[in-house]
Amino acid sequence: MRDGHTFDGIRAEQLSALLVLPRVEVFAETTSTLDMAHRLGDAGAPAGTLVIADHQTAGRGRSGRRWSSTAASGLWLTLLERPRAQSGVGVLSLRVGLRSARALDRFVSEPIRVKWPNDLYVNGRKLAGILIEARWREARLEWVAIGLGVNTATPGDIPDAGSLDTGVQRVDVLVDLIPGLRAAAACEGELTSGELAEWDARDLARGRQCIEPARGRVAGITASGELLVALADSVATFRSGSLVLDRLMIPFQ
Repeated sequence: MRDGHTFDGIRAEQLSALLVLPRVEVFAETTSTLDMAHRLGDAGAPAGTLVIADHQTAGRGRSGRRWSSTAASGLWLTLLERPRAQSGVGVLSLRVGLRSARALDRFVSEPIRVKWPNDLYVNGRKLAGILIEARWREARLEWVAIGLGVNTATPGDIPDAGSLDTGVQRVDVLVDLIPGLRAAAACEGELTSGELAEWDARDLARGRQCIEPARGRVAGITASGELLVALADSVATFRSGSLVLDRLMIPFQ
């Protein structure tokens, strides 16, 4: 399926050996690495299959939003996994966020922050986005596609976006990222106390006022991945939706 393109001069089979993955597909251009991963999953591709593209013509984020993914400005990938259990799927995007933040810390000037449910920030600017898509056969989980887009340079069409430090090699980022993504996919059950503590330490939004999914103050997340928002006289939980912070309010200390 690969188009013969190399990734920063490295062939797909070389990347496969370097990353200890059974299969790597590299494209100069594709609609979306998520789309390609699902096609491969449907054809029986093994767990650990990685799809990378230099340019996505229809990269997407949550709720069908467009994700800017121009050539050579970032790392656009999808990892296909086939978890043995489905109990961790509900919090997979959060686990992937934490593992990705750990891996990317060494490529930026300050610790990566996380924002529910699927974004990574550096210096207050969006650095990366995560999109998890699962495919089921009746009640049985067939595979999950872990989509991740990381800006390695500031996108020309989004000048206020965050990016990794200048001079970072994309292959080095891949080497650090992939083990964490695979480990996240293998986890079962809800977030652990350690993961919740790490989320709290990295949480961009905790203590800040938000206007969506409700007006209130962000109070963290639950072990099952729900967003907590403190209202006037109660705490509301949200399983899905978007978190929009009130930029006019001074962050809560």
